[in-house]
Parts: sequence; structure tokens; C-alpha cells
Amino acid sequence: MGGSRPGTPGGTKVEATVTSVRSPSQLTIGSKAFFEKDKEIRQAEVLSIRDKAMRQNIQRTADDAPLDNSEAKIEYEFYVHYVEFNKRLDEWVPDSRVRLDKPVTFPKKKSKATHGGSQQTARDKKRKTNAGGSVASGTAPQTPEAMRHDDAAYTAPQEGFSKEKEIEKLRTSGSMTQSTSEVARMKNLNLIEMGQFQVEPWYFSPYPAEFAYTPVLYICEFCLCFYANQTQYGRHRTKCTLQHPPGNEIYRKDDLSFFEIDGRRQRTYCRNLCLLSKCFLDHKTLYYDVDPFLFYILTRRDERGCHVIGYFSKEKESAENYNLACILTLP
Repeated sequence: MGGSRPGTPGGTKVEATVTSVRSPSQLTIGSKAFFEKDKEIRQAEVLSIRDKAMRQNIQRTADDAPLDNSEAKIEYEFYVHYVEFNKRLDEWVPDSRVRLDKPVTFPKKKSKATHGGSQQTARDKKRKTNAGGSVASGTAPQTPEAMRHDDAAYTAPQEGFSKEKEIEKLRTSGSMTQSTSEVARMKNLNLIEMGQFQVEPWYFSPYPAEFAYTPVLYICEFCLCFYANQTQYGRHRTKCTLQHPPGNEIYRKDDLSFFEIDGRRQRTYCRNLCLLSKCFLDHKTLYYDVDPFLFYILTRRDERGCHVIGYFSKEKESAENYNLACILTLP
């Protein structure tokens, strides 16, 4: 039970200690405890801890001293991944759902590394941060202008690549990516409201920090602009004149239409589309360089306009003659 799940921080197998705790404040990041979920008791790995009232993350590891909560003044929330369940079920849970009558598995404390090893670790961490942004804080990558949109260039298969193992990852963690820095990120949106629909995102999407962790993210269903509160969204809807995606209608049958959009001419719309799709595609890297791509938006028409229900994209000029970069149908 001590091994970490695929795609979590510390993906290598480590020794662990099993013990009991008297308070949820004793749990650490990386520990595995039992939580109540849908009237069942499930084991879950703790990926992050925060103060429920302040919504501030508390980064605790097995090396840290227990939190002082003797007077029970602080309510904690734990971001957990349920062992052997799909990654899209990861969620924040209150400390009241922790089962203190069940054993807790703690990861083994890290031994002090040699001086040379510490330098190497520091270099690796710096390299990962520069490439993929801050995992703990959920911030976007530092150099979005250098990024691209397509999934094809995401991550080349590593040595020892196994199709069977990747299928198992898809079954257990909901991800086929081998980039641990991307998979380790936690969902940063609670609920999306788009038109008359509300949906819970499945995965992390690097929306700007001021829009993350809001109760509801409001997205205009025509221009895909996003807002943190309903007042701003309502003000935008009175001014937004779009009734269909900003491109050419190239196909129509009954109430279904396809619109072709050039990523270079409609950068803002296409970037917003990528942000939205990342909420439901774990293996998609979010790229801001949308210029080399064409987007084909599938819509359903009613008296109010053409509503997005899915899309696919492709490179304008592909060196490998690929005709598909990304494809998504909205839930």
C-alpha cells in the first residue's frame, strides 16, 4: 500500500509506515487514509491540505511536525485521490469525512541526501518549474508564448514505454500522459456555468489565478470569455453580440453546423477554447501558440444562436501529414 499511484508526486515506490491518528491535523501530504465517499469508506491519498476558512494551502510532508489544532479552531480540507479510482473523482473533502478508526499509511521520511545529490535535485526542480509552472500553487507555466496547442507534440514515449501500462494508467488515474508535473496538478475549478448548463471540471486547467478556486466560473457560450462572478458575466452578456463562433460556417445539416476558425485571426477565442477543453482532457497540454492551427467548431442551433458542443483542430501544415491535433465533445 506504500507505493504512490501513477502520476502523483514521488511516483517511485517507497517504504511506508502504517499507524493510527487521533486527529485529521496529523495527516500529511502523501499519506493514505480512509474517507467517507457516497456512503462508502474508501482509501485515498492526500495530495494537498488547506485551511477551509482561509482557503490557504498548507504544504505538509512526513518530515513536518503535526499541526497545532488542540483547540479545534481550524477546519481542514484535504485534496484526495481515491486509490484505484479514476483521477477525475479527485476532490476536496472536509476533515469530518476522515475515518480516524482506520489505519493511516505514511510515506517514509526522506533521508538527507549528499551534497552532490542535493545540487542535482535542485537543478531538476528548477528545470521542472521552468518547464511546467508551479505544481503546488497551480500557477500557469512561466513562458506561455513558447507553448503550442497540439497534443501530438506533448511528450515523446520514454524508455520502457508499455502500451499495457498506459492503458492501466488510463483505467486507474484517467491519464495517458507520462508528464508527472502535469498529472500531479490538482483541479483548480469547482464548477463551470456555460449558458444553461453547469458542469464539474475533471482536470486542472491553467486559467489565471484570480479565476481559480472560485465557487463558479462563468463562461460565455458564444465568445468563451470567462468571469469570476455572476455580476460581471451578466454585464458581459448585455454587450456580447456574438451568436455563433467567429468563423466561417462550412457545413450545415438540420440544427447542426461546423464553423472553421483560423487560430491566427481569432487568437483569443481559440485560446479560451483550449482553456475550456483542458478541463476535460487530462492528456492535453495547454498551448497558447494557436496560430499554426485551424479549429472546427461543432454547434447546435436554436432561437438564441449556435451553441458549442464540440470541436477538433488540425495543423495548417503538418510535417508528418497529421490531419488531427485535438478533439473534444463537451459533457
